[in-house]
Amino acid sequence: MEKSLDVKLADIHAHADSKAFILADAKDADMAFGIAAPGRSPERGEGEFRSLEEYREHIAENVRQGLLDIMLMSVSTSEVLTIRRRIFDASTVTPAVRANDTTDIHVARGASYPKEPSLPFRTALIDHAQVGRIAEDDDSQRHLGANLGLYSITFNNDPELDRATLEAYREFRVEAESKGFRHFLEVFEPNDPVHPISTEQLGGFVNDLIVRTLAGVASPGRPLFLKLVYHGPKFMEELVRYDRHLVPGVLGGSAGTTYDAFKLLAEAKKYGARAALFGRKINSAEHQLSFIQFLRWIADDQISPEEAVNAYHGVLAGLGIPPARPLDQDMQLTSGINSYAGSGTTISIPSRPAAGRGGSSPAQPGGSGGSYPIRTDGMPDFAKMTPAQRLAYHRNRLNKSMG
Repeated sequence: MEKSLDVKLADIHAHADSKAFILADAKDADMAFGIAAPGRSPERGEGEFRSLEEYREHIAENVRQGLLDIMLMSVSTSEVLTIRRRIFDASTVTPAVRANDTTDIHVARGASYPKEPSLPFRTALIDHAQVGRIAEDDDSQRHLGANLGLYSITFNNDPELDRATLEAYREFRVEAESKGFRHFLEVFEPNDPVHPISTEQLGGFVNDLIVRTLAGVASPGRPLFLKLVYHGPKFMEELVRYDRHLVPGVLGGSAGTTYDAFKLLAEAKKYGARAALFGRKINSAEHQLSFIQFLRWIADDQISPEEAVNAYHGVLAGLGIPPARPLDQDMQLTSGINSYAGSGTTISIPSRPAAGRGGSSPAQPGGSGGSYPIRTDGMPDFAKMTPAQRLAYHRNRLNKSMG
């Protein structure tokens, strides 16, 4: 089946004004967090975590929904779902694996690794991702598994450490190209810079090193797109203006509020991002399928972040699911996302404006939800809807999209 990722990348490269946007669910947390990776289990009470099997069932459900472009997993999870269960065969979603696990993402309980300068390391084997075993010179079955990987690097402003990081990335690229394995590149902020970098220079530091790293790489070895921290309009626009074919994407970071995720997506896209990967924000959502649906609508410019938070709470109420936070708290910006562990600088996006945009027209029919007010531009006016109208409107849209 044709994958939406390939269609969107082709459109992005062909058209400078492309509206295509790549959305990924990062379910690779078992490469970092250990037992806590599957997330809290509301079914078993406070302090309990889901099992790995439950985690994988959420992955399968999110893939079946069909709104994502990429599902990122560990190699072991991909072996189960991609190679054995074949859940991607009839799906437009592309399976991907975390291709390396540098020491700064070893986030075990009591561990100090994330606080120490990052060292390159790779557990995953490309053969295992593609075939599930060492394939040697047999290329006939490389299509069976995942043929896309996330490779992560962290620069710490130290020539020895950063040279080792670059050499490890070069070795990976050589193997990946020889085996027809594609990748996208994640660039974290320095997790323990040997020589300090000011907050004002951080976005420029990362941009410059991305450009410098890829300048010596020919097209067969280059990443499909980038994954990096969003530092606001200035640095996103700077990267896009330099070379729009780099296809920048943003990482979602720690769990945070619903508004953190929705606003980050909207603002990053507005200033040039063409991809977003949300891991813990999706995994910690009260209802993952609904959360992903609203991410998709925001990415496709069908709803504003503010409207989406209100509507998401309405959907939760309709499903009988208690929200993790009251609506007023869930509308706050809180996230710090400079590293995998989610600590550090705060995303640079504007404060929340007043709800609603423009004037309203008389109520219009809302399908099974009755009538609702609309704005002068023809879009639903969520600010003037009652809670019941918001719930009915978005329940109707969810029913149509998810069956």
